[in-house]
Amino acid sequence: MDWAKPAMRWLNRTWTYIPAMFNYTAQPVDNLEFIEVAPASDLPNGERLFVDIGDRPIVILNIAGQFFAIQDVCTHDDGPLGDGMIEGDHIVCPRHGGEFEYRTGKAVQLPAVVDIPAYPVRIVDGNIQVGVPKS
Repeated sequence: MDWAKPAMRWLNRTWTYIPAMFNYTAQPVDNLEFIEVAPASDLPNGERLFVDIGDRPIVILNIAGQFFAIQDVCTHDDGPLGDGMIEGDHIVCPRHGGEFEYRTGKAVQLPAVVDIPAYPVRIVDGNIQVGVPKS
């Protein structure tokens, strides 16, 4: 079963529509719009930056000088994800312990079974830009 495709899933004792989640870091750049969110100097190593781009809550992570952006909502119960602990290449949901790869958004630990969006990040002229799908 491919969890990346939209489908009906049996969750919380009810059938629920799960929309497709995407690893936008793997999308062609032509399909994305890069939005400037902050100066890179505002996000030192080991820190996080919380932003909203349109209706998307996103957390940007600076891990060892590399920037990553993921949805700031756990797909298990719609709780905030960005304050979770970083363990290796995973972020751990602070509510119920679901884990996601912060590079790809892939759900890797129950109770999370649906991936979260991961967005490409680039630094242009000293500013952080996050790539989101074009409208």
